[in-house]
Amino acid sequence: MLTIGIAGGTGSGKTTVVQKITEHFSEGEVVVVPQDSYYRDNSDIPLLEDRQKINFDHPDAIDFDLLRQQLSELQHGRTIEQPIYSYLTCTRSKETLTVHPAHIIIVEGILIFTDKMLRDMLDILVYVDADPDDRLVRVIARDTMERGRDVGKVIDRYEKTLKPMHLQFIEPTKRYADLILPQGGHNQVGIDMLTATIENHLKNK
Repeated sequence: MLTIGIAGGTGSGKTTVVQKITEHFSEGEVVVVPQDSYYRDNSDIPLLEDRQKINFDHPDAIDFDLLRQQLSELQHGRTIEQPIYSYLTCTRSKETLTVHPAHIIIVEGILIFTDKMLRDMLDILVYVDADPDDRLVRVIARDTMERGRDVGKVIDRYEKTLKPMHLQFIEPTKRYADLILPQGGHNQVGIDMLTATIENHLKNK
């Protein structure tokens, strides 16, 4: 079993990298553990507009205890009930997602390298890098189309929250990476190198 962490800024192309890795291997060989599923439940905050003001780019927004616990379960060959988090309501769903263990576990998220105990559970640490302008364009497209947010509010949030949090918490974690992938999902050479590294690790384990 091999556990890979894929981090990087919001809109850097992490999801594309994960998809390309997953497509390279057979069905059932890879399981993905997204950090976004482990945002803390905010149902105790009654107003949606107040929940939307939460700083989702700060490590305190993540339930790392649950993330590490469930990752450990998967690493020991046990099935988990992964939380389902809604960006539309900023709360955790009552339903869960049944996730089975696999030979390759990918933990993906902007803040996963900020937690030392979680980093120590990873075999390979990958940082997906991208130009800030490219990341902003992707964030605007994603948040307006998938999360129903106004363009002006997305840009305002980027300037006031995403950018400073990226510089304070996310960018510094690049130093922990075993491999840095510039250009995100467009870097096919880098992705090919990563998949080859994964195959090599699996053969030697």
